[in-house]
Amino acid sequence: MLQPLGLSLLKDSEKPQKRFRSTTAWTTLWKQCSRLLTNNKYFKLNDPKIKDMFVPRKILEKKLLDILAEDIGQGDITTALTIPAESTSEARIMAKEAGVAAGIEETKVLLESLGLKVETLTSDGEKIKPKQALLRIHGNTRTILSAERTTLNILCRMSGIATTTRKLVEKLQKAKLKTRIACTRKTAPGLLYLDKKAVLVGGGDTHRLHLDDLVLIKDNHIAVAGSIEVAVKRAKEMGSFSKKIEVEVSSAGGALAAAKAGADIIMLDNFSPKQVEKAVNQLKKAGFLGKVLIEASGGITAENILEFASKQVDIVSLGELTHSAKTLDLSLEITRIKENGG
Repeated sequence: MLQPLGLSLLKDSEKPQKRFRSTTAWTTLWKQCSRLLTNNKYFKLNDPKIKDMFVPRKILEKKLLDILAEDIGQGDITTALTIPAESTSEARIMAKEAGVAAGIEETKVLLESLGLKVETLTSDGEKIKPKQALLRIHGNTRTILSAERTTLNILCRMSGIATTTRKLVEKLQKAKLKTRIACTRKTAPGLLYLDKKAVLVGGGDTHRLHLDDLVLIKDNHIAVAGSIEVAVKRAKEMGSFSKKIEVEVSSAGGALAAAKAGADIIMLDNFSPKQVEKAVNQLKKAGFLGKVLIEASGGITAENILEFASKQVDIVSLGELTHSAKTLDLSLEITRIKENGG
């Protein structure tokens, strides 16, 4: 699975040779990685075509089959009672509205694991139009129909998330802003991998994929630790050198305290655009602007995203990318039937 900075894609000679804890060194590392990744032929920051999150096929199959099994229950009785066991068919998955395709790979893996033949007619990340065919499926009719709803649920949800993400990415690009759009951990239970990949397909950043990706010190951590300084100190002393430290703050003063304590990333949580501007100005005055990454999060929507992204923040994160995204309208249609299986 790709890491957020895609370091695994770089040749050994291109990778930074040292890792440091100081904010200055981290900034140097970030700039070096950004330059290398932007110029690397395999990877480009904010490129909507970057869409791969690799897990071995068998593991992906298991994830998808578990989702299908939940829907199948003890068996699809309607299909069993109405469709001959030997019937074979051809089906197509069609777009009923424009958007960005996502979940094509997952659909192919799921259906092929059920013994069906799948022909992909588009790719993850491609823009699609109404009445466009996305996949063609051949095989046992009962299997096609029993997997229909799970297949569409995956495709519709992932394509909806990718479409929403792409619109926001293009909105920032049109405004000539380099701010990165990220999702949060507000994903559907059991669908974290699919939701996060859909954001990636749409051109966004996955943020941390799991709790072990990043040290993210939030309000309750700070409350129990006693202060930002104590929480960061403990994380730096006991955590691995390989993990960045992000601190969620609720005031400009908190942002400054986190920067002074040695945080790598500062999350301005539920700030208004004016409060973001104030915090950024204080960090700039103290010499931290460009030395720490600044993330704005909370209360950010498609309608106000430019107000936040234009305040010199590096990242804007939106929970609505995954918890409220509209699904894309797709359908599966049987186009050819062979009753005798021949």
